[in-house]
Amino acid sequence: QVQLVESGGGLVQRGGSLRLSCLASGSYDRLPAMAWYRQAPGKQRELVALVIGGAKTKYADSVKGRFTISRDNTKNTVYLEMNSLKPEDTAVYYCRVNGTKFWGQGTQVTVSS
Repeated sequence: QVQLVESGGGLVQRGGSLRLSCLASGSYDRLPAMAWYRQAPGKQRELVALVIGGAKTKYADSVKGRFTISRDNTKNTVYLEMNSLKPEDTAVYYCRVNGTKFWGQGTQVTVSS
């Protein structure tokens, strides 16, 4: 079992920045690919960013060049650095051990115009 707890969400103005954190705990040897998803009201949950191992990353086209995913295995934490935020980035952001049933509870990000 893996428990994931996100933090760092909040209210920010257009053009602002936030850094989300996802702390992993539980019984596991090594976490494989870790991902951030988001779900806006009335929309499907979508993949935002993915990190495989320590360096290989993948991003949704809508966030490329603005968001950066990273992980610190010594702290069992995955981060999502979000810059140049837009109102359309408003959503609940979830951390996930990608491809598994292990999700965090989500953290709200609201970008005002």
